[in-house]
Amino acid sequence: MQSPIFRRCLAEAIGTFWLTLAGCGSAVLAAAFPQVGIGLLGVSLAFGLSVVTMAYAIGHLSGCHLNPAVSVGLAAGGRFPSRDVAPYVVAQVIGATIAAAVLYLIASGAPDFDLAKGFAANGYGDHSPGKYGLGSAMLAEIVLTMMFLFVIMGATHGKAPVGFAPLAIGLCLTLIHLVGIPVTNLSVNPARSTGPALIVGGWALGQLWLFWLAPLVGGALGGLLYRWLSEEPSSQITGSEPTDRFPPTRAAR
Repeated sequence: MQSPIFRRCLAEAIGTFWLTLAGCGSAVLAAAFPQVGIGLLGVSLAFGLSVVTMAYAIGHLSGCHLNPAVSVGLAAGGRFPSRDVAPYVVAQVIGATIAAAVLYLIASGAPDFDLAKGFAANGYGDHSPGKYGLGSAMLAEIVLTMMFLFVIMGATHGKAPVGFAPLAIGLCLTLIHLVGIPVTNLSVNPARSTGPALIVGGWALGQLWLFWLAPLVGGALGGLLYRWLSEEPSSQITGSEPTDRFPPTRAAR
């Protein structure tokens, strides 16, 4: 019989697989598809919907983090045991990497497939969609991740409206993609960035450090900011099980 942490990590791997396949897949396969391309708005919605759908599917199992920056931010905010951050991060990276490999196998079946187009990898400078420099890219990733964690912490607070957390968080992810895609293709998620970067290699791996550093810093800042602002007592975050983003009594029922 699997241990509780194994089941939770497996759920995280599956959920991050879905986020990466759906979000990056929309960018690679559908964003500029002839005549019916979904564009920036469609890609942004795809990332947001991937979180909403998985929140209801696995929120009661693992909390549905799907993102190392979320796990770190929730730990900084007192909502998640720090001892579980590392196994969650490993599971998330594995899920995203498998998703990127599956997406590559699908996308490479097209006669005009060209990995040099970027494969939804995140980048700055010459590899930014809008040619934004390193400073702009770092600031955008830190601030947008910080606000994402702030919304997550607020939407899952004990006094927040019951059952609406996945919608608020999914819409927030949609919104920050609308803002950030022109700057870096938007990461706010080191696992999502790692999967495509491993496929693209070269410049994508060379710039990957930013898409680990900035989201982790932003996530921690968002968690700490909400923890400082909130009235939530520290006694709510003790115990061996995670204080989830989507506890069963709040978002999964």
